[in-house]
Amino acid sequence: MREAVALLFVAALLGSCSNVTNEPDPEASVQDINAVFESREAYSVRKLTGSEIEAYLQAHPVPKSDSISVMEFYNRRNLQYAWFVNDTLSQAAAGFLALVNSSDVGYRDLDQLRSQLNALLRPELRTMRDSVPCDSCRTRLELALTTNFFRFADKKYGGVVGKDLHELDWFIPRKKKNYDRLLDSLAAGGMDLRSVEPLHPQYAALKDQLKQYFMLDTLVTWEPILLGERKKIEPNDTSFIIPDIRQRLILLGDLVTGMDTLVLSSTAYDSTLLHAVERFQDRHGLMPDGVVGNGVIRMLNITPAQRVRTMLINMERLRWVPETYAPDLILVNIPEYRMHIYENGKEAWRMNVVVGAEATRTVIFSDTLSRIVFSPYWGVPNSIVRNEILPAMKKDPNYLSKKGMERIGGTDANPVIRQKPGGGNALGRVKFLFPNSYSIYFHDTPSKGGFARESRAFSHGCIRLSEPKELAEYLLRSDTAWTPEKIKEAMYKGKETWVIPPEKRPVSIGYFTAWVDDDGLLNFRDDVYGHDERLAEELFYDPTPPEAIVAPPTPLEEAAQQ
Repeated sequence: MREAVALLFVAALLGSCSNVTNEPDPEASVQDINAVFESREAYSVRKLTGSEIEAYLQAHPVPKSDSISVMEFYNRRNLQYAWFVNDTLSQAAAGFLALVNSSDVGYRDLDQLRSQLNALLRPELRTMRDSVPCDSCRTRLELALTTNFFRFADKKYGGVVGKDLHELDWFIPRKKKNYDRLLDSLAAGGMDLRSVEPLHPQYAALKDQLKQYFMLDTLVTWEPILLGERKKIEPNDTSFIIPDIRQRLILLGDLVTGMDTLVLSSTAYDSTLLHAVERFQDRHGLMPDGVVGNGVIRMLNITPAQRVRTMLINMERLRWVPETYAPDLILVNIPEYRMHIYENGKEAWRMNVVVGAEATRTVIFSDTLSRIVFSPYWGVPNSIVRNEILPAMKKDPNYLSKKGMERIGGTDANPVIRQKPGGGNALGRVKFLFPNSYSIYFHDTPSKGGFARESRAFSHGCIRLSEPKELAEYLLRSDTAWTPEKIKEAMYKGKETWVIPPEKRPVSIGYFTAWVDDDGLLNFRDDVYGHDERLAEELFYDPTPPEAIVAPPTPLEEAAQQ
């Protein structure tokens, strides 16, 4: 029965996906309402007065920035009405209502605002077909629509969360967005507003993926898949849960359909399933080795409802950032444990990184890379001196010399210690500085084994690079004095050397647990610092996510843990 349900659902996705949605159809809303109106004029013969606008804003206080935007909007229009043609609500009002009703569902504050705007506008659309509003009524509604536009736009495009983002450990400045073009387009009767909506393209990519997961949540029972007594399933193995895994991967889009019933019900782990498992692993930050272990099972059992919340959380973060990244950006995504190097707006290459552990989190911020240091000293942070080095020195008086360290100041109780350049230096052979108040930078490391791990959050906060020499060569490639041979020589020289790269590079350290990659594949990562959980408290009516379905440990696993 489960196989038949899965195949029917996949067929529905392929054949009628566009007709199934939890959101109102904006085009249908516009067409229904526009049938009432005939005029396509961008401007109204009616005008407001400056005193009317000021009086309304005093009686209905809005943020200062919105108040300024309202005044500027009407000054651009020579104080002409925006939402009325003579005595009748215009096509602009219909467009605004359609925009409101096509906005994202699931956010507490945005849902409340949508309800309020519908309550404000829909009765007026009905009554004004048969009656003419009083002058003061028309003025109040005109200004109410304009002020609520800025309120709505700020939530939809600037961020549902209105609080200081520093309270959410996000130190990248929130981009102040300009809604003038969007409002002017609405006021002129514009219906297709995608070209002027101020959101990063990744936002639309995630929103497109939401439709499938809404349908999965509605139409499919996400029953847990359990390994049973086994620790793992490898290619060419057989297992009673193979059909369930195959069906789950079909629903998630990692395994193509077109198989007959016998293949779907087969308990053999064949090559077709192997490719699907590897793709699933890669999308979820797991080692793509094709082995179905606890990590794969845990990810397969995360419900569509949970994935919807994760996508909504990351769409909120995308409201905070500019519509486009700097063309030559260095971006580190903490949950992905990866650095992306962009050149002229396109990814040039990437590398694995190690980020801070839960107790010593890497900070989310942006800055500019301006220095490269070969054969660096490591100035040991006071916290490490206090918590690690001083206890070690008490046990072993020769600890500093063994570790290539030296004391350069301070007191016996609070010494200042640095580590000399060399192969054992904690920063490795090179570091990259983008001076900031958080003491975060990129660096090499003598411990290379950590880059092969799936979870790579175990540094003291700075970011360790798997390919530091390659990054140095890339940043210095236009400086003829720094050939690859010279760079290698400086890295192993044992004498600290500071270099200013020819071009400063913007650096952004972000936190995204869901995104769509360049191949159009939806990726998810674990919420390593709990930032998603905290943001959920600001976004949803119920901040507690649907309970995760996680396979309980088998008796063998319990025995191994004891």
